[in-house]
Amino acid sequence: MPARILDGNKIRDEILSELRTEIDALKKAGIVPGLAAVLVGENPASQIYVRSKVKTCESLGLFSEKITPAATSTTEEMLALVDQLNKRDDIDGILVQLPLPPQVDSKKVLEAVSPAKDVDGFHPVNIGYLVSGRPGLVPCTPAGVMEIIKRSGTPLKGARAVVVGRSDIVGKPTAMLMMHEHATITICHSRTRDLPGVAREGDILVAAIGKAAMVTGDFIKPGAVVIDVGQNVLKTAEEVKKIYHDPTEALKKLEAKGQVLIGDCQPEDAMEKAGAFTPVPGGVGPLTITMLMVNTVKAARERRGKTQ
Repeated sequence: MPARILDGNKIRDEILSELRTEIDALKKAGIVPGLAAVLVGENPASQIYVRSKVKTCESLGLFSEKITPAATSTTEEMLALVDQLNKRDDIDGILVQLPLPPQVDSKKVLEAVSPAKDVDGFHPVNIGYLVSGRPGLVPCTPAGVMEIIKRSGTPLKGARAVVVGRSDIVGKPTAMLMMHEHATITICHSRTRDLPGVAREGDILVAAIGKAAMVTGDFIKPGAVVIDVGQNVLKTAEEVKKIYHDPTEALKKLEAKGQVLIGDCQPEDAMEKAGAFTPVPGGVGPLTITMLMVNTVKAARERRGKTQ
């Protein structure tokens, strides 16, 4: 029996509907949550991401401002900009789109963002809150992973959960969030001995290693819940044929769109062995921007709700 598909688009729509109710209540209290999106330079992928974030703000009735410093901006200029945004009362969330140009010290810039406005959840203060189990702004993709797990009825208490990938943005925060829900966590990476064997112990398997279709059937415990965080692009027929057992549909997609989006899991293996599975696209992806909106509203409530 094929795996149950965990539909990220459906979960996104549920959360946005709940969020609209909250935004309406805030507006009645005279609070309009505001997000500043800082986009430096001309990176095409970054432009697409920022555009969709601003568009989502508009659809929810949030205030948003796109700020586009020159690609030649220095660290000092970026720090001055962040300082201005920290001081503005109409801005609740500051999003600095990565990557920044090579001459800019990204860590310095991200750490200059006020923790109360750090809607990406990357600031050391918010990471510290996450580790110690205190309320704060949580990184968006891990928060989305948790929403999928909870809203799909997957029990976390006492479950064995394996996270493949140890990045600061996804792997580590996801593991922390699951641990706070009383799951038993193993974090793996490319140097883990017998990686497939360790991954197979997971009732819940989170694939976040950043390599197309690396997680094959060998990694999956039969009936496990598999959350695929990967976003990898295949651009040639050779790549598609190498990864898919039956490449027919993927090749049609490649011909129509010029690329195929695939996660870190081999999708046919996951469909065959898992009990439930997040597809790529349409799984974790739609939740990332949604949780950014949740964080912006939360930041507005925390910052301004307390002063009302």
